[in-house]
Amino acid sequence: MRINKARQASAVLAVGALALTAACSSGGAGDGGKSNGPGKQAEVQNFGVGTKADSAGPAVAVDGAKAGGTAYSLDQAGFDYLDPGQQYVSDQLSVQLLYNRSLTGYKIDPKTGKTVVVGDLATDTGTPSDGSKTWTYTLKDGVKFEDGTPVTTKDIKYGIERLFADYETQGPQYVQKWIYGPDYRKKYAGPYDGKEIPDSLISTPDDKTIVFHFLQPHADTPYAMAMPNISPVPKAKDDKQKYNNHPVSTGPYKIADYKPGKSLSFVRNTNWDPKTDPIRNAYPDKWEFQLGIQEPGLTNRLAADTGTDKYAINMSQSADPSKMQTLTGDPQYKSRTVNEYQPYVEAFNLNTKRITNPKVRQALQYAFPLQQVQQAMGGGAQGDIGTSLLSPTVSGYKKFDPFGKLAKPMGDPEKSLQILKDAGVATPYKISLAYANTPKWDNVTLTIQKALEKAGFQVDRKAVDPTSYYTVVGKLSTPYDMYRTGWGADWPNGSTVVPPTMDGRNLADGTNNYPFLNDPKVNSEIDRISMITDLPKQAAEWENLSEYVLQTDSAQIPFLFDKYFNVYGSGLGGVTYNQVYGTINPNTIFVKQ
Repeated sequence: MRINKARQASAVLAVGALALTAACSSGGAGDGGKSNGPGKQAEVQNFGVGTKADSAGPAVAVDGAKAGGTAYSLDQAGFDYLDPGQQYVSDQLSVQLLYNRSLTGYKIDPKTGKTVVVGDLATDTGTPSDGSKTWTYTLKDGVKFEDGTPVTTKDIKYGIERLFADYETQGPQYVQKWIYGPDYRKKYAGPYDGKEIPDSLISTPDDKTIVFHFLQPHADTPYAMAMPNISPVPKAKDDKQKYNNHPVSTGPYKIADYKPGKSLSFVRNTNWDPKTDPIRNAYPDKWEFQLGIQEPGLTNRLAADTGTDKYAINMSQSADPSKMQTLTGDPQYKSRTVNEYQPYVEAFNLNTKRITNPKVRQALQYAFPLQQVQQAMGGGAQGDIGTSLLSPTVSGYKKFDPFGKLAKPMGDPEKSLQILKDAGVATPYKISLAYANTPKWDNVTLTIQKALEKAGFQVDRKAVDPTSYYTVVGKLSTPYDMYRTGWGADWPNGSTVVPPTMDGRNLADGTNNYPFLNDPKVNSEIDRISMITDLPKQAAEWENLSEYVLQTDSAQIPFLFDKYFNVYGSGLGGVTYNQVYGTINPNTIFVKQ
């Protein structure tokens, strides 16, 4: 799951790009939820796998809600992808809930914020067999496409088959890799030459049943089936890349008009049956997305609360950092503010191919100025100081602070100097610090440079073009020693964090293992833990392994647990939060009449 590109460019350049194997809501703000004040630790609710009863529709009613009216979303950027097969960015994940239904999905209690994964198109979260290598799903009665055609399991299988086409490059890859292995594109090229995925891998014995046969056990399959690309696509309507402009709806809304980069309008899909849907209330008659609104104007409009902006929200992007003091200090905004965890951990990577001495990496941990960086990034409302590699939104999370950063959040230069001295490392130790060439990151890295140079280091800052930043730092031959990335879990399990970011067998250009860590113990532990089918036990093991990596390998410096913070129009009610996606949950929103 990647954070939206608008925020990448203007706020924190965060991309939590997830490639392998999320979290729950602590409730929204305003009606039916609550808001956490700036700097206050956001709560993390229990979450888990719901029952068959939880999977039955309709969705739980929101107190005081009435159907009707038009809701608005103001967005700084447009949507690169409306095709569910290509969606992996936070703003896309939130908008697709209006028109796209997957086999499973996240049911969020509008009062408590408790989040469970439930059957969406399916009657439940799936039935495992063969040691969780085989999973069977049954479709609900009455689910249809927007033209009234019944959805069948063959439509779901076809939707998965098209993910193997060479143009489908942006979406999650779980199911593809689980059935064919890492090089799945070499084994199947998609449905356009008339070939299907064989029944030995995905079978549809009838129109209501679909069976997945994986190479290895995957106990967290119910979460993977909630990704937007595990959804039906009618073969007759698939025009490959052009499908991106007119995806066929299975949700409560369908696209009425789309002007890329400018506007996106939704109206009701009359063939959506709320009795089949435990997730979506769909109170507004229409949704209007206004795209390409620049900051700080966008935040100013939400704060002003006038005209149609009274019924507006920004579902995925935090408020402009320049407005944080006003928004957090003026009590008039409190009743219409959301401040919740996103699933992203911000970290500075330490290139283990270049900084080979773990003692040097540990010295950098002590020297890093957490508190100053937090303030430079918008303060406590936009992120809590982070000292672990797993977010508080991940199952099994425990507070972990092996370098005593919370006691000395401004850094401990004396400890850093002593470690370098004891290790026989000559000072000042030279490092190159790469950053995305934006005013924000120039300021943040200048702050870091000043702190590190008091702790035995000589820092050479290097600006990198923001548009190619992740490509540059993700190359094995990158010439930089230290650089920032953001990572967020796809669902509440460390399997979506540890393997993609810490497995030394993932090393190639474009890797998500940005510090290029290759610890044989970590690699073998990943294999062992992946085979555990007891999810709570597996989650605890991922937490333990992440602690080992941070304390022993010290290949990343975690510094912030990202939060969503923004205001919304006073004319909206039922505003809740989806902590799995790190976005507002549009399913419960209603327009006050």
